[in-house]
Amino acid sequence: MNPANWNPAELLNLSGSYWATCTLHAGVKLDLFTPLAEKTRSAGDLAEAKGLDVRALEMLLNALAAMGLLEKRGDHFAAVPAAARYLAKNSPDYLGYMILHHHHLVASWSRLDEAVRTGGPVRDRISHEPTDQERESFQMGMFNLAMLIAPKVVPNIDLAGRRRLLDLGGGPGTWAIHFCRHNPGLEAVIFDLPTTRPFAEQTVARFGLSDRIRFVAGDFTVDPLPDGCDVAWLSLVLHGESPVSAARLLARTVEALEPGGLLLVQEFLLAADRIAPEFPALFSLNMLLGTPQGQAYSEPELVEMMRQAGLKGIERLPLELPNGVGILVGRKG
Repeated sequence: MNPANWNPAELLNLSGSYWATCTLHAGVKLDLFTPLAEKTRSAGDLAEAKGLDVRALEMLLNALAAMGLLEKRGDHFAAVPAAARYLAKNSPDYLGYMILHHHHLVASWSRLDEAVRTGGPVRDRISHEPTDQERESFQMGMFNLAMLIAPKVVPNIDLAGRRRLLDLGGGPGTWAIHFCRHNPGLEAVIFDLPTTRPFAEQTVARFGLSDRIRFVAGDFTVDPLPDGCDVAWLSLVLHGESPVSAARLLARTVEALEPGGLLLVQEFLLAADRIAPEFPALFSLNMLLGTPQGQAYSEPELVEMMRQAGLKGIERLPLELPNGVGILVGRKG
């Protein structure tokens, strides 16, 4: 938003924008889009099938129609094509897990003032101590996002001649899967917390790559990292760590790499002045809310960390990625 455009109407629209957000979250949490992608239904029919209050459901359906996510025909509702594609659970392009992950963050964002007063988190780390539902939403939400972006990124990264990739903090293994599919001679190791194993192994098996991708359980901040890899991929990992911990993790990863190994870091990258792009600046607040010392880092900061870790020829790949995401690459000397 151009600051010159701020006025009372715009400010109040921004202040109340969470109404639409919570309406979307409710529709996904109640899984309304799946049945409405299959056929048109009245509020009464859907309320009976879902065990919901018909009056309240009709109000929610009307609001979703007003937002353009549903179409209303008489007293019946149907999902618009985009909602059927991205919000119906049986669609291969389903984004609902990531939306539910966002839903689980809402309560902590309402306490941002408290976090700023104390300087500490106001929620548990979802990647470390979640409920089963939070864990599924987080892991499969990461899968949702990676499935959207990986097919565009992986073909632009030259791993010719590389033998073994370390996917550090790899979650469900989406990146390892795409790198291996694009590079037939490549094997991979996903290194992440033990709670991640079921999601990773199921996802890898779904793509028929269990013979080339294995999972190793551990905490990358303290446990030894798998060795024998000549390329390491750190995707959206460092922002959860303090500057000292992030620098230490980079150094440990470089140490674990084979001589001449390649290290790739994908992160939300701030400009040097930290006020752009907007998404990384806001994401830094999300780390304040949920981690002891995590934050979004600027590109110069990460480049210097990588240099201090012993990497040479550090550069940013010329890729246009959403939400201020950038990929930095360096080689072990």
